[in-house]
Amino acid sequence: MAKEKKQPRPKAETPKGFRDYFGAEVTERQQMLEKIAEVYRLHGFDPLETSAVETVEALGKFLPDVDRPNEGVFAFEEDDTWLALRYDLTAPLARVAAQYRNDLPFPYRRYAMGPVWRNEKPGPGRFRQFYQCDADTVGAPSVAADAEICGMLADTLEAVGIPRGDYIVRVNNRKVLNGVMEVAEILDPTNPDKFAYERGVVLRAIDKLDRLGVDGVRALLGEGRKDESGDFTKGAGLNAEQMLPLIEFVNAHTAIQSDLASYQQEIDAPGGERVLQGMVAFQKRENELLGLPKMEAFNRVKNQFAADYLRSIVKSSMCGVEGVSELETISNLLAAQGYGGDRIVIDPSVVRGLGYYTGPVFEAELTFEILDEKGRPRQFGSVAGGGRYDDLVKRFTGQEVPATGVSIGVDRLLAALRAKGRLTGETQGPVIVTVMDRDRMADYQAMAATLRQAGIRAEVYLGNPKNFGNQLKYADKRASPVAVIQGEDEALRGVVQLKDLILGAKLAQEATLEEWKSQPAQVEVPLAYLVEETRKLLDRHR
Repeated sequence: MAKEKKQPRPKAETPKGFRDYFGAEVTERQQMLEKIAEVYRLHGFDPLETSAVETVEALGKFLPDVDRPNEGVFAFEEDDTWLALRYDLTAPLARVAAQYRNDLPFPYRRYAMGPVWRNEKPGPGRFRQFYQCDADTVGAPSVAADAEICGMLADTLEAVGIPRGDYIVRVNNRKVLNGVMEVAEILDPTNPDKFAYERGVVLRAIDKLDRLGVDGVRALLGEGRKDESGDFTKGAGLNAEQMLPLIEFVNAHTAIQSDLASYQQEIDAPGGERVLQGMVAFQKRENELLGLPKMEAFNRVKNQFAADYLRSIVKSSMCGVEGVSELETISNLLAAQGYGGDRIVIDPSVVRGLGYYTGPVFEAELTFEILDEKGRPRQFGSVAGGGRYDDLVKRFTGQEVPATGVSIGVDRLLAALRAKGRLTGETQGPVIVTVMDRDRMADYQAMAATLRQAGIRAEVYLGNPKNFGNQLKYADKRASPVAVIQGEDEALRGVVQLKDLILGAKLAQEATLEEWKSQPAQVEVPLAYLVEETRKLLDRHR
């Protein structure tokens, strides 16, 4: 009789593209999300948790490839229906807004936090499961909703520990680009389907501005571009006259920043107040800016300057003029709440996602420098983005429902906080109550309970207590700050020994024998003062 084949043991390894999160990482994320949630709640947003699984039909066009609806997601078939793990938190919101439209208060303001899954090729720092943190308003057509999201985003960054001056929220508008495309004669308002191919190429080209530069975008607007490998990408086929307004739009950020830098130099120079007064008078904002400090007034006029520049590009396009007017309204609403041009700016360089959004778009960028893997300085970059997407719920109801929102990259923001020294990747472990006598386990458990009732994290050592050194090794692995020790002698005298593990480790590494004797890391205290004396040791290392 043949021997039964032994089943191989499963490999203890994380699936490709996924990762495990331990102690400090989970704690840091939870604490950051709690701070974000508090800001959202202050703005009147309610939490929403949706199922991790949606129908592929509900996820719809938000998949990476609409021609292969099961590509890009983790999908499975059940009862002739394809289901998938949610790809983002926005598509589930659209389904909720449609499904419960008769029960929800509209406008509906919600925030959501949780993991999403994408069945894409993983790479360095790119995982198939990651956290998103979204806030959206559904059913509000006014750009006041967009302005609120921008202001709330600025408040959120400051709440989690990104100081003012280390971030900027940049705002653009898809309608401005539509206006530019009208001027370039590749968008006909009376026939939206006309020139659809050319507009698609233009959107993709502008989206690659950071990578290809202006010359690369120009090539894609024309006949096409050959990359370094020799592959050729067909262009939009526009002539030089058509390309002109599009290149003006692409160059607008650089031109605006250059002009503003020149103005600021003049304003900072002796007699610069006259230059500022001229800018204020030109924008007819004397009453609004009267009495403000010089730089605050300049920050207020910067956004109007950018709006005026964009208006010169969109010319007589009604759509483009409407887009610029919306940007002005957002800027004015924010300024009235104290958000100046040092925190939130009109910036035409925000182009990512313009193919998806229908109105204002915004992006939060961290402006401080970090060192890359080769030790070169670079700016940290974007940690959040969003905008207006008025076609979202229409897929379910057939009726256009306005919506706007923002998504924060949780892992990116955590990395930024670590780079700023706001997070260390370390967390303090619990106080360890050691076990000197197995028969007195109830006493040790009572000590731990007393500490917990006082709000002090504590646990009893539950391993083999025979070797006391192993208990201290365990405490070290747990990053425990204090060990509580009570043997038979201490119990008879009603005292405990408190061992300051952090100080003890430091003294063992750095102190001389005299210093070690003068700063004992272990003290004896009455059991009645266990909480008070433990708290003193914990406060020493906060």
